[in-house]
Amino acid sequence: MKLVYNVKDKPQFGKLIVFALQQLLAILAATIAVPAIVGHGMSQSAALFGAGVGTLVYLLFTKFRSPVFLGSSFAFLGSMAAAFAGGVSASLGYLGLIIGAVMAGLVYVIISLVVKFAGVAWINKLMPAAVIGPTVAIIGLSLAGNAIANSFGVASPSLAYDAAASSTVYHISLNSGLNFLCAMVTFLVVVLCSVYGKKMAKLIPFIIGIVAGYIVAAIITIIGNATGNAELQIINFSLFNDMKWYPEFTFLTAFKGDYAYGEVGSIGAYIGTIALAYIPVAFVVFAEHIADHKNLSSIIEKDLLEDPGLHRTLLGDGVGSMVGAFFGGCPNTTYGESVGCVAITGNASVVTIVCTSIIAIAASFFAPFVTLLATIPTCVMGGVCITLYGFIAVSGLKMIQKVDLEQNNNLFVVSSILIAGVGGMVMTFGEKNIKLTAVACALILGIITNLVLNRKKNDKKEDK
Repeated sequence: MKLVYNVKDKPQFGKLIVFALQQLLAILAATIAVPAIVGHGMSQSAALFGAGVGTLVYLLFTKFRSPVFLGSSFAFLGSMAAAFAGGVSASLGYLGLIIGAVMAGLVYVIISLVVKFAGVAWINKLMPAAVIGPTVAIIGLSLAGNAIANSFGVASPSLAYDAAASSTVYHISLNSGLNFLCAMVTFLVVVLCSVYGKKMAKLIPFIIGIVAGYIVAAIITIIGNATGNAELQIINFSLFNDMKWYPEFTFLTAFKGDYAYGEVGSIGAYIGTIALAYIPVAFVVFAEHIADHKNLSSIIEKDLLEDPGLHRTLLGDGVGSMVGAFFGGCPNTTYGESVGCVAITGNASVVTIVCTSIIAIAASFFAPFVTLLATIPTCVMGGVCITLYGFIAVSGLKMIQKVDLEQNNNLFVVSSILIAGVGGMVMTFGEKNIKLTAVACALILGIITNLVLNRKKNDKKEDK
């Protein structure tokens, strides 16, 4: 769609606050989910603060030309678990989180230096539209299961796996049915506002959709609380009973923690473990970084790999991730949800992203607000994510439109990526289960296929 606000445009203050709140809602669920999944008392408020600060760092490095928010990265979940688990006799806990994030960030810094001196031509040759288009599509499609699971009130599709059916099956009960109802209300309101909305409604479909879904969920929950029927209790209002009134920053916890140093040499082994857990994942996220920025470039119709430059986006992402983890423990990454929000609303204003970052930082100190956002039920966010993840997938498919699929070399590149990604080609290595996601595996396979087929094509041309 045509952009309503371009990168350098500045919405009026009142509208700016609303737009920023919408961006925050789009990225919130995933950002605070990471520390909740990792556990060990990690603070969700601190993760939100870290995401806000990390995004500001990213924007500074990219000269405020790349309108995307950075949030907690799911790719590093296993790495963070390894930091807490440590070795047999050594563990630095929260300090390990910071050390690991610095290692991952340094990978980005090193790659950015290579790009600075070697340019981006090799990137474009390595990952042309035939590679990057289906990869972007897979990013959206790989998240599709989460959106559907969330719509039924289930945290992950793996929890709905039916061994007898050998597939994911959602058995409809009163609770799952009502969750799905709230998801569909949210989804339809977002879609209707985006397509038929006038002026402001077209720019804030997610806020309107989330409010509509939340109201329906709240009414059902109130009835459930009054009747004592747990099946109707969709919203967990008890979260307000355990509010943490300030973010518990990772660096403060790290430097006052009790560590198990173990025997001589065990800390060195622990650091090695952290390196093996974080560094390979950083290379995986690097590939997704390029895909996200290629996608965002197509939306704003300006090549971000050229201006401000891939070296700047990498530096911003890497340093921003280090800073974010210093405060919140979670390495950050550019969010597809943020890119999808930009695309669907037509608002690519960087000022909106700046304002979102400031609100995220301020909100992390206001427990009632953070808790209110945390009470947004999974099903409501599922309804929103159907549109966000779907738009990411479609953005990738639009890139493929530029590829000549009548040529077999392009056809096999695109098809190999789609099949590997949709087929769930996920690999783990070593004792610490270093994980290559489906997106990473699909991208690697696509790059190899593209290089092999293009080389053969070039050889034939030279023979002629």
